Amino acid sequence: MEFGIFHEFPSLPGRPDAEAFAQSFELVDGAERWGLDAMWLGELHFDPARSVLSAPLCIASAIAARTERMKIGLAVQVLPLCHPLRLAEEAATVDQISNGRLIFGVGRSGVARTYEAYGVPYAESRERFVEILDIVQKAWTQDKVSYQGKYHQFQDVAVVPKPYQRPTPPIRVAATSADTFVSIGKQGMPIFVAVRYETAAEIAPSIRAYREALAASGHADGGGVFLRVPAYIAPTDAQARAEVEPSLIHFYRQQAALLADSAKRAGVDGADRRAATARRLANMTYEEALRGTVLIGSPGSVAERLEELRQELGLDGVLMELNCGGKIPHDNVMTALRLLCQEVMPRFH
Repeated sequence: MEFGIFHEFPSLPGRPDAEAFAQSFELVDGAERWGLDAMWLGELHFDPARSVLSAPLCIASAIAARTERMKIGLAVQVLPLCHPLRLAEEAATVDQISNGRLIFGVGRSGVARTYEAYGVPYAESRERFVEILDIVQKAWTQDKVSYQGKYHQFQDVAVVPKPYQRPTPPIRVAATSADTFVSIGKQGMPIFVAVRYETAAEIAPSIRAYREALAASGHADGGGVFLRVPAYIAPTDAQARAEVEPSLIHFYRQQAALLADSAKRAGVDGADRRAATARRLANMTYEEALRGTVLIGSPGSVAERLEELRQELGLDGVLMELNCGGKIPHDNVMTALRLLCQEVMPRFH
């Protein structure tokens, strides 16, 4: 299995942004030193209480410069907010300076207010996503690219540099709704599956549909399922559960507010579903959270639960959110990372 951590470069309220960056880069250095496979970066805008990670490709470039081995993943680059040619240039540049360590994760994001701030109608997000991903792939693989789409038109553009990895860096796509699992499977691309508030049993049918689409489209040997999951590791189960509780509950309340807000905005698909999930998260107890798909406990307990999930869902890798909610003290997060790398990963590598 591939082991990664998903990190949001959490803000430190009342303290300079420079300290938030310094702490997160210390985590990056520890991940490289202790042998983690991949560092995964989110993309979060206009939320100063949550994160300073608004420019993931800039951060990926910095990580490339201070590491030599570890993969650098985007989870995800929000495609509809990008100009495809600029994105192709910048992502290929990161792939070059990292000597081919970029994993290009893409998605649409569910935060509708970010789209409004950028002046992009959320109702266009699905069409824009398809168009932009198509352009980026063409820009990486063709000497000159021309395009006449609904949102972008250009003629005979030579994008440089090309990626270090040929023909392209690995591309993984965030799957959320039932139809996206099938459509991504038909394209033969790996998927991210987030289980921040769903159980493994709830998402298993969608993963089966993804694999069936892979096989039906002749991609049975391709694809891959990578699970993004709240996680935390401490020397004992009791310590892990106690240390993570305030941050995890804060995260669920934060997600409830975001979903409730998005459900009210124009052009949002699945508004009723988002509103229902928001109500569920606003009232979720810690015990209910622990019964969901989370990896919280001692190294032994986390490894055991991860093996269960691997068997149940057929996982190819995980993106563990070791500081889900962004409120866990930095030293504790560093300990969780070290235990992950030294005591959990070796059981699966």
